[in-house]
Amino acid sequence: MNDLTSVDEALRLLAEHAPTPTMENVALADALGLRLASDVVAQVSRPPAAVSAMDGYAVRIADVAATGSTLDVIGEAPAGAPFEGTLGPGQAVRIFTGGVLPAGADHIVIQEDATRDGDTLTCHRAYDTAEHIRAAGVDFEAGATLLREGTVLGAAELSLIAAANLATLSVYRRPRVGILANGDELRPPGSDLQPGQIVNSNPIGLSALISSWGGEAVDLGVAPDDLDAISERIETAKRIDIFLPVGGASVGDHDLMRPAFAGAGFQSVFEKIAVRPGKPTWFSTKDDAVTLGLPGNPASAFVCAWLFLKPLITGQEHSFVPARLCCDLPSNGPRTHFMRANARITDEGMVEVKPAGSQDSSLISPFVSGNALLMRKSNSPALVAGECVDVLLMKPLGLSS
Repeated sequence: MNDLTSVDEALRLLAEHAPTPTMENVALADALGLRLASDVVAQVSRPPAAVSAMDGYAVRIADVAATGSTLDVIGEAPAGAPFEGTLGPGQAVRIFTGGVLPAGADHIVIQEDATRDGDTLTCHRAYDTAEHIRAAGVDFEAGATLLREGTVLGAAELSLIAAANLATLSVYRRPRVGILANGDELRPPGSDLQPGQIVNSNPIGLSALISSWGGEAVDLGVAPDDLDAISERIETAKRIDIFLPVGGASVGDHDLMRPAFAGAGFQSVFEKIAVRPGKPTWFSTKDDAVTLGLPGNPASAFVCAWLFLKPLITGQEHSFVPARLCCDLPSNGPRTHFMRANARITDEGMVEVKPAGSQDSSLISPFVSGNALLMRKSNSPALVAGECVDVLLMKPLGLSS
């Protein structure tokens, strides 16, 4: 096992050699899923002035302290067209939700609590506390730092930035991840398969993961088991930040990915990882590009993408969740084992986890029925149901049934 890099060391080396992210300015509408390259500072307060939270009448609370108070309606304040005068004693202004509070007013009588006859307003309640006013800057004030550098932009973040009156953002450019599959036996989905041929399913799933993590997946096609053919795919690939060769990662006569990238000038950082599944995963660098080689078995490729490709794209460390084991597990071997599993929240609010029945590295279906990777550290002892383990979530937690 001395020639195997530990999982922790592999993650450290990936972080050390990760491509330096480049910054670009993009329109707000194009920023979904990107990471901020600088803090976001509000350009305006929200709301910029005190506004009404309801349809009704802006008044002085001192004028409506008694039930049946009557006031003179002297104007209107719809949203976007503030009342320009000042409210005096015994006066009211018709106001609508979002309308700017007129000068002199400090309370809103909602329209359900009053009756209007011409320009005379009669209030049916007595008030002693100001209500239904949103203070200026109650959401955020101009100059406030709303989001920090590195934040991944989702729907809520984009809405917040738009409200802060920003139309463009400084973000990290999506790293271009070039997926290069390898194998004479691979055929695209929908093919009429001949004996010995299999569907090339890995790039489809990996592309989806890459996009979900803020990368740009680039399909470099399928290279046959030929060193020159693989080398040509590498040399003709344009503007790739992370090469992701899939398959050809072992040491057999037809495993040519590592020699091809070495021939293209990539320097090896590590060649195998003490991980299960995915021991043949390897990593090399050249100038501003890196190569993360994944095994061809679907489970190995998918698990190692989660473990090693995601932090390479996002620059973020993994966050593990403690969970209660639902079954007994035997002792683990010398490699860290990431078991496909299903984690649930119990009625008591505990997280519990159950490994999939089979951990065969060719199986894809456990990723559909499961949502987590259960981590067993190298040489860990046998466990019994009820003990605590660490899990890496791949999907949101559900409730136990």
